[in-house]
Parts: sequence; structure tokens; C-alpha cells
Amino acid sequence: MRTTGTREVYRNPWLRLREDAIELDDGSPSVYSVVERPHFGLVIAAEREGFWLVEQFRHPLGRRSWEFPQGTWSAGGTGTAEELARTELAEETGLRAARLSHLGHLDLAPGLTTQEFDVWLAEGLTPGPTAREATEADMRSALVTEAELRAMVRDGRFTDGPSLAAYSLLLLTRGEAQE
Repeated sequence: MRTTGTREVYRNPWLRLREDAIELDDGSPSVYSVVERPHFGLVIAAEREGFWLVEQFRHPLGRRSWEFPQGTWSAGGTGTAEELARTELAEETGLRAARLSHLGHLDLAPGLTTQEFDVWLAEGLTPGPTAREATEADMRSALVTEAELRAMVRDGRFTDGPSLAAYSLLLLTRGEAQE
């Protein structure tokens, strides 16, 4: 497959939608739509045999969703992936981490979007004030045990794909440490 042309279809402060004219391997033409979004950071904040989660209303789903803290820079913000993780953790939960370990880098949905994310494990947590954005005004946070998190996954209360992928990385990291 090769790209023969591209055009911007739509843009707003959070995303850009482009349409690529492509030629398939058999030579036939086609079109591929791509959503461009900035990379984000996701933080697994671990404390007392559990994890800090955030819950907020997700408009595309029409319901509230439990997730690990995650997000991207606000307009004009920049910094390293670690700085972004620390910023998102503090903004959404008020927690500050003494230790931040990088667990991995993942693609969000490679058949649809350019967006990728880094997964971090935050430990040595101390509380502080939150600094939530206006879109996060309804957000709440809670510390859940790992057993409760697993129950939430099983019964469909914890369905965020990036959070589940991040938890998988954590489980793999723990397994490697035991080998």
C-alpha cells in the first residue's frame, strides 16, 4: 500500500481528520481516513495493595467511565513523556509520585489513529490539590484494591482500553520480576 495524496477533512483544537488517497498492493485505488491526535500519558498510581482510579463522563459513550489517570498536554503545553505523566497524575488526582517507572509505549488504535501513549507506574504517593480542566469538573477519584479492580474488569465496570492495556503491562512487568 502506498499513499498517493492526502487532504485535511476537519480540524479542531483536539484532533485533525485527514483522508489519504492510497493505492493497494494490487494497484487499485482506495481511501483511508486517519485521525491525528497528540500522544498521551497514562499513570497507574499504586498504593496500599491497590490503585487510584478516576471516573468521569465520556460523551462519546454517553456514560461515566472508570480509568487510570491519563491525558495529553493542554493547548500550548509541552514537555517530556515523564513530565506529562506527572502533570496528569497531579491534575486529576492531586497525587505526586516520588517514583515513576516507565512500563511501556503503546499504539492506541493503529487502524484508525496516529495516537500513541506511554504507561507509567507511580509509587511513593503524596496527596496535594487537583488542577482539573473544565472538562474534568465532574471527575472523581478513588483508591480500589487490586481484587476490586479485577472484579470491575470482570463485571464490565472497568472497560477503558488503554487502562486495560496498561494493566496488562503492569502484570507482565511483575511476572518478569518474579522470573
